[in-house]
Amino acid sequence: MRLKIDLKIFLIAIIYFFTNQIQIYVLMMIFALIHEFGHLIAGILLKMKPKKIEIIVTGVSIAFKTDIKDINKKIGKGNMLNIKKLIVAIAGPLTNILIIAIVLKLPLNMIKQLNIIYANLAILIFNLIPIYPLDGGRIIKEFLNIKFGRKKTIKYIDILSIINTIIISVIGCIITMLNNNIAITIIILYIWIIVLKEHKITKQKIVMYKSLEKFTY
Repeated sequence: MRLKIDLKIFLIAIIYFFTNQIQIYVLMMIFALIHEFGHLIAGILLKMKPKKIEIIVTGVSIAFKTDIKDINKKIGKGNMLNIKKLIVAIAGPLTNILIIAIVLKLPLNMIKQLNIIYANLAILIFNLIPIYPLDGGRIIKEFLNIKFGRKKTIKYIDILSIINTIIISVIGCIITMLNNNIAITIIILYIWIIVLKEHKITKQKIVMYKSLEKFTY
């Protein structure tokens, strides 16, 4: 298993430090890590082997190895791997919901309680945005894989991700102007980076599929 660290996290940490938001960033990174443990535990329970752990701007990302047996077990136009990926994607947000439920029962100081709830709600809402590769996008992608198959799904999820990113950007700009919160701007810029990166990969996959079709016929 490989460990990779995105050096942009240090740049973001510096920005948050000079804007007096470092405490909330650290708190959110901690709960983002716990969020990823939810993915990890779900994957292990489903007998998936972790391949790579990457520390990124928005927390931690875990990738699993592909088992050929899961690909061969067909479900609809997808396979068992899609089902497992769907469960793993759902496990992260469920972890944040569980943390909020537990914190509400604990006799904590109200400010600490609100900070923990706020951090987990922010992570929950952010990850459920239907943009790939966020959890919301992953959940929709696996449903689409089972319904339409891999070839159509990569087109659908790419279009959906770009449209939703534009919508989130407009909403984020309005909130930023009202609250002067630089954190929202940073998050939106980071979302654009990962969405455009996935868009480039999608274009390459579409070209590959077209080439295979020509070769087949």
